[in-house]
Amino acid sequence: MSETFDVTSPQTRTAAIDAARDAVRRGECVVLPTDTVYGIGADAFSPQAVAVLLAAKGRGRNMPPPVLIARQEVMDALATEIPDSARALAETFWPGGLTLILRSQPSLAWDLGETRGTVALRMPADEVALELLAAVGPMAVSSANRTGMAAATTAAQAQEMLAESVSIYLEDGERSTSAASTIVDCTREVPTVVRQGAIPLHELQAIVPDVTAAETE
Repeated sequence: MSETFDVTSPQTRTAAIDAARDAVRRGECVVLPTDTVYGIGADAFSPQAVAVLLAAKGRGRNMPPPVLIARQEVMDALATEIPDSARALAETFWPGGLTLILRSQPSLAWDLGETRGTVALRMPADEVALELLAAVGPMAVSSANRTGMAAATTAAQAQEMLAESVSIYLEDGERSTSAASTIVDCTREVPTVVRQGAIPLHELQAIVPDVTAAETE
């Protein structure tokens, strides 16, 4: 049976975070607010939990979810061969609407799908999300919706689509003011924007002039 917690009040947030943490540790999915839209999240190190997440969305392993982290320093535990350009972008735009594709640490025991040895990392600028991430560690998080439908901007909208596949819904009000995160592939010879989003190209280039936009066919 799914539960919904109102996290707009500090008085109820602690119990809500505790419930979400326990659910994630049991290998279950939770819906959480982020600085873009609501996300469905699971323990990044539980292949079964990630499989449940993908099934809830109606998504295959060919579309692996990104991983959200609570601190920039966690990037070094999850990724290897991190270029200086990626570090500069993270230093400037994290927490915020920037996702960095990096080479995954080969020693990690996780299965996010068909990642081809990479991992997409982001540190969200959202107090509730960061509090949960600090409690449970890195989470695989994708937009809280069925594939092909609009991303949920409230936990209630997410529940309409995801229902009992999610154990805990954290409701923190409307999340419709921000674009999706900008995704930069830092595994290429030149850092390349592969999805336009919250941070425009010119702002990225102000920090790393080499950043380029992917060619469109």
